[in-house]
Amino acid sequence: MVRPLVPPAPHRNYLARWLLKDDKAHEEHHPKQAWWRVMCLTGVDYFSTLGYQPGIAALAAGSLAPIATFILVLLTLFGALPIYRRVAANSPHGEGSIAMLEHLLDWWQGKLLVLCLLGFVATDFIITITLSAADATAHIIENPFVPSFLDSQQVPLTLLLVALLAIVFLKGFQDAIGLAVFLVVAYLSLNLVVVGAGVLKILQNPSAILDWQQALFASHQNNPLLMLGMSALLFPKLALGLSGFETGVAVMPLIKGSRTDTPENPQGRIQNTYKLLTVAAVIMSFFLLTSSFVTTLLIAPAEFVPGGRANGRALAYLAHRFFGDGFGTVYDLSTISILWFAGASAMAGLLNIVPRYLPRYGMAPNWASVIRPLVLLYTAIAFVVTLIFRADVDAQGGAYATGVLVLMSSAAFAVTLLARQRGSAQSVIGFGLITLVFFYTTIVNVIERPEGLHIAAFFISAIIISSLVSRVWRSTELRAERVDFDETARQFIAASSSINLVANRRKAGTEFEYALKEQQVREDHRIPSQAPILFLEVQVSDASDFAGNIEVRGIEVGEYRILRTHGAAVPNTIAAILLVIRDQTGEIPHAYFGWIEGNPIQYLLRFILFGEGDIAVVTREVLRKAEQNPLYRPAIHVGG
Repeated sequence: MVRPLVPPAPHRNYLARWLLKDDKAHEEHHPKQAWWRVMCLTGVDYFSTLGYQPGIAALAAGSLAPIATFILVLLTLFGALPIYRRVAANSPHGEGSIAMLEHLLDWWQGKLLVLCLLGFVATDFIITITLSAADATAHIIENPFVPSFLDSQQVPLTLLLVALLAIVFLKGFQDAIGLAVFLVVAYLSLNLVVVGAGVLKILQNPSAILDWQQALFASHQNNPLLMLGMSALLFPKLALGLSGFETGVAVMPLIKGSRTDTPENPQGRIQNTYKLLTVAAVIMSFFLLTSSFVTTLLIAPAEFVPGGRANGRALAYLAHRFFGDGFGTVYDLSTISILWFAGASAMAGLLNIVPRYLPRYGMAPNWASVIRPLVLLYTAIAFVVTLIFRADVDAQGGAYATGVLVLMSSAAFAVTLLARQRGSAQSVIGFGLITLVFFYTTIVNVIERPEGLHIAAFFISAIIISSLVSRVWRSTELRAERVDFDETARQFIAASSSINLVANRRKAGTEFEYALKEQQVREDHRIPSQAPILFLEVQVSDASDFAGNIEVRGIEVGEYRILRTHGAAVPNTIAAILLVIRDQTGEIPHAYFGWIEGNPIQYLLRFILFGEGDIAVVTREVLRKAEQNPLYRPAIHVGG
């Protein structure tokens, strides 16, 4: 077996050792939980949007907010839910819709698409952290028991909450499902009390409904179709209420399945994920509708605008108004806790995304798989975003919705492509229509709130540039997870008194071709006629891949013996094979190459993009980095 990375030298500095200590617990080691408990873990992100969603809906749609919210609920139950049930069925290990698109597209276009989607993932999760912290701060400073001097400290308090979140992860974020269950149950219970009290107030005072109807018809010319059309145009601004589905699929490895589940076919886990997604969607749809209806009818429009007492905290405003400051403070504490914990859920999602994709592509440095450096990086980005938006909940809503909607649109597109591959015309039409709705919603949101696209573009550019730099920087690693020889290949190697490998680019693969190649190599390198030689042929499989398993087959063409294999990059594959042969035989192998002529920059680009190029030079460099001792390093010979 070949180790793709040379273990780093131990750090003498205590801070560096602590920072680079890998404390990440792998998903397969997590204890499995009942689906409803895992739903609470996703719910700290999904359900916490009730803290600001009703206020944003009223501010964006005014008296149309309940109707626009109803359209959002329809999209939730009959659009997002069916889409993500399909995503769960096709990614039962938590890969999500991004991995589905990665598998549907090959070569570099698949990798570039994933990098772009990761930019929107970063937008979604980073804004989740900053927006949730900003809304938690709004609940803090609006509480009547909080000193008035904090009213102007929105930004410092938000930065403090983000910093506390970072401290928790730097110390070590353990399984928090138990805490999530407590927070979600408490929060939903308090919201049920507030919403129930609001509905009761409306029933006791029917004039609130009449006032709403008058405002609604007066501003829309008594035309129900116009109201419906305006609501359809406005509901994309309410898209924050769709935020929990991608997270629901990402936590699938934590869900307990059935006894008959296998890693290849975990049907029990998939069925329980269906329950998680469905129950969460139904609960959220109920609260979205009722909270929007209650807040729109019972709160004056002036209170929703920036500076108003209900801005970013509509339900909290009603909690204080209905039950007094004591109950209101309990509600505030519950809301602050779940909003802050929603940031923790987003941070955990970010810490899972980078190690899953970028290192596998060779597009992240080694420390990108370690928690603490990533926590510091994400925290610094969250600080910058908070300062840019001045910790304003409304200002960040568009960016958050952009990240959510792009991910949901990509999921819908992936499911539609999968249905097309399977030849299901009915499913293609159904999912295609849902995809068009999500595309429309995304485009409208981007046009109305372009700051989300600007942030995503920044993240995409940063990810692509840093990924390409990392790919070039890491290009001379071995890039092999394992090297295996079949029985014939092992016999060829064992029968050789000395290991002389001739690199060959196969053309026709005839006996005459190998005869000419042998004659040329023996003349150029003065290899004695009695010295055995083996031909080594590497065919590039997918140059956009970074590392993988190498399977070497032994082939005989006449009297010539050939070792054939596939790899992402020819030089790295040859270097890995040479080192394994050295370790298995105890002899230093010799590899023979011919000179190539041409522009070195052109060959460098060919190596990076297509896995070929100046093979002899790059192979030697890979070996030099992998084996520090020249005495044990396989020999590279170039002639021609």
